Amino acid sequence: MVFLDPVLNPLLQPLLNMSPFLSLLVLALAISLIITLVYKFFTNQGEMKDLKEKQKDFQKRLKELRSNPEGMMKVQKEAMKVNMEYMKHSFKPTLITMLPIILIFGWMSAHLMYEPIYPGETYSITAEFAEGVTGETELIVGEGTTLISDAKQEISSAVAWNLKSEAGTHVLTVKSGNDEQKKKVLITKELRYEEPATSYQHSDIEKITVNYNKLKPLGKYSLFGWQPGWLGVYIMLSIVFSIGLRKALKIH
Repeated sequence: MVFLDPVLNPLLQPLLNMSPFLSLLVLALAISLIITLVYKFFTNQGEMKDLKEKQKDFQKRLKELRSNPEGMMKVQKEAMKVNMEYMKHSFKPTLITMLPIILIFGWMSAHLMYEPIYPGETYSITAEFAEGVTGETELIVGEGTTLISDAKQEISSAVAWNLKSEAGTHVLTVKSGNDEQKKKVLITKELRYEEPATSYQHSDIEKITVNYNKLKPLGKYSLFGWQPGWLGVYIMLSIVFSIGLRKALKIH
């Protein structure tokens, strides 16, 4: 979602650089607040409250009718009508918020998926070749990049190189016979990166991937051995904020 960068980067890049977790906290709160407010003002809260109370009443009646299958079926049909009515009223605010949320999610995916590659840090790239391609391949680097692996290697299905670069955007060139493809890599102290993988059509070199490390917003901390990525952290935060905001604003 590069077209959102001019709008969101000035606001959120300082937060991203300071703390990925803090940026997710702010985004989850902002998105939850927007969704809650849209829901509040684009639904008839009086009617939604009545439908909620009917749903609770049906649940109570269904528990009482466990030993009466015929009675349960009748109540379930009535409950389904009320549930459908509730969903119909909820659909309008969902439609209003859907596109902006998808766009913001795209921006988060492009900025919170991987750790940056820092100046002087060892990283690797991998080139994948079309079936049947043999011989030798070479990685050509420009000024400011140092190869740690041999530049020339025998082609297999995939070939990897280790290297280091100074801060800035660098163009790496993978060469195979008369065919060559270029791949950009960004070296920075900020939480930014170029697209990790690029595929090439009608080429012996099918794909070049910069092997970024996955970003862990919680750092060294884990939840019962699980270190969630940006999406897992966002979902947990948004659930907490949504429940709290709905209670605080008395949303039905």
